Amino acid sequence: MAEGDARSTVLSRLTRAGDKGVLRFITCGSVDDGKSTLIGRLLYDSKLLFEDQIATLERDSKKHGTTGENTMDFALLLDGLEAEREQGITIDVAYRFFNTEKRKFVVADTPGHEQYTRNMATGASTADLAIILVDARKGVLTQTRRHTYIANMMGIRHAVLAVNKMDVAGYSRSRFHEIVSDYLRIAETLGFDTITPIPISALHGDNIFAPSEAMSWHDGPTLLAHLESVETATEEVANRPFRMPVQWVNRPNLDFRGFSGAVTSGRITAGDEIVAALSGKTANIARIVTADGDRNEAVAGDAVTIVLDRDIDVSRGDILADPKARPEVSGQFAAELLWMAEEEMLPGRSYLLKAGGQVTPASVTTLKHKLNVNTFEKEPGTSLKLNEIGVCTLATSRAIAFDPYADQRDTGSFILVDRFTNQTVAAGMIEFGLRRASNVHTHAMDVDQTRRAAMKGQKPCVLWFTGLSGAGKSTIANLVERKLAEGGRHTYSLDGDNVRHGLNRDLGFTDADRVENIRRIGEVARLFVDAGLIVTCSFISPFRAERAMVREMLEEGRFIEVFVDAPLELCIQRDPKGLYKKAQAGEIKNFTGFDSPYEAPETPELHLRTGEMSAEEAAEQVIDQLIKQGLIG
Repeated sequence: MAEGDARSTVLSRLTRAGDKGVLRFITCGSVDDGKSTLIGRLLYDSKLLFEDQIATLERDSKKHGTTGENTMDFALLLDGLEAEREQGITIDVAYRFFNTEKRKFVVADTPGHEQYTRNMATGASTADLAIILVDARKGVLTQTRRHTYIANMMGIRHAVLAVNKMDVAGYSRSRFHEIVSDYLRIAETLGFDTITPIPISALHGDNIFAPSEAMSWHDGPTLLAHLESVETATEEVANRPFRMPVQWVNRPNLDFRGFSGAVTSGRITAGDEIVAALSGKTANIARIVTADGDRNEAVAGDAVTIVLDRDIDVSRGDILADPKARPEVSGQFAAELLWMAEEEMLPGRSYLLKAGGQVTPASVTTLKHKLNVNTFEKEPGTSLKLNEIGVCTLATSRAIAFDPYADQRDTGSFILVDRFTNQTVAAGMIEFGLRRASNVHTHAMDVDQTRRAAMKGQKPCVLWFTGLSGAGKSTIANLVERKLAEGGRHTYSLDGDNVRHGLNRDLGFTDADRVENIRRIGEVARLFVDAGLIVTCSFISPFRAERAMVREMLEEGRFIEVFVDAPLELCIQRDPKGLYKKAQAGEIKNFTGFDSPYEAPETPELHLRTGEMSAEEAAEQVIDQLIKQGLIG
């Protein structure tokens, strides 16, 4: 067939396909279970590959293939990265499109290696079905269990247990049923709508497009027949309450103001009443604008711009919704968290939470339990490490609008981002809002910070002294407070050792405890500033994230970071409390500078090198900084 005729045939089939809509599915499982080979086989047997692609596959199979000299290695259709071809593993998420005359498909080949679990979660987040591959020789592995749980956690309702490489297992019926039994013992408790076991050989095409003669004992469907017939949630999503996260406030001129986004669920028509979730204000839809002109109706999946009949408070990140079925609005909620970073999750640490267009600082307040991926049982824990899953409570700096993930995938999910590296560290699925968050309100007081400060004739602030033990923080802070008191200023001093005798005596020196120590100190310092005081805080405070968290608790200009900088050798030489000696002898664990890191400030308001100046000179520089910032006269 000529190249032009082949392309015409492919385009004709694409035009006819789709009676049952689009099915988005992922392939997942452990390393070398045959995920890429399976998708390559689907693409090849669907006859949608062009001649130049087949020729390239034949050439690459000879160069990189692992299936024998005369056998095409279908995995190479997916493993496009050179690193993947050399290692024989999938690193990134590879998306491919194919179709039959009944349906169109979008398939994600997700990584099997534990190191790339985050990529698998990305692929699962938009899928309707998961094909869990298991190597017939190896059976159900830990990564099989992890991927199964993540698929369910991400809202996938249909699972296919594809027991691959049955040719290597002699097409053994007993081996297939043994693996199915092992798998169902763990997967049946998760709540999938359907779990369909199918024995296959992706390499030879057994039970992929056509029934396998070598496995005539299998009375279930072929893989393709099942994919063509499984029902998706498209119609169900259209019948849910209306939701449209606002991605953009469209204001090209003074005469037009619209709110652009994609409808994630439900349907609307011109004239319907909607509510802006965050403000609670309602309005009616005047127009539904699209690139092809105005429409009378929009349904789930449509990208539209909504024009309202009156101005209400709506901004990017808000959610337009059905006023009779509103999303929750809260600053505290429970969520299931998949941790994706090498650096462990620490309760109390400040991250950026991104949910749709909503972005706000947030922290994990409590880790309720972790999940054992082998047994799916709940286990206690204080933090989450790479690829671990746990149920947590989170608090955000401002209230966000959301739905439980089980009800609305798009408005019930979020990610956490490290504030300094901008790395995505976690994916979260909201379970429910916390009632205590909606029942506790700020009580307005007649006497506020401004009035209290005016009574004292000063501008309150926090002087935050950070540095290694022995650098001179407490000494300088004490001198500064004395000078301020002599000038008639109202002050209070919070010192690391003193606070640990009372408020924080229940905390140790793990990273998690250090984070909580600073969080509590930050809250206390904020209250003292509200009382109109100048507060000195002397804490090692080794992590930038926690120092930034305290800064954000205060108004701009009220937090002065003072980096008390002395070389470690000088601190060891001083050793005023004998702590370095104990750390060197192994009597103290998690001691900053030895087996616990210190993250030096990058842009402090004041940098004091105490190896080059006296404590008195350093204190004078702090006073000068306060004068420079207009906090004292």
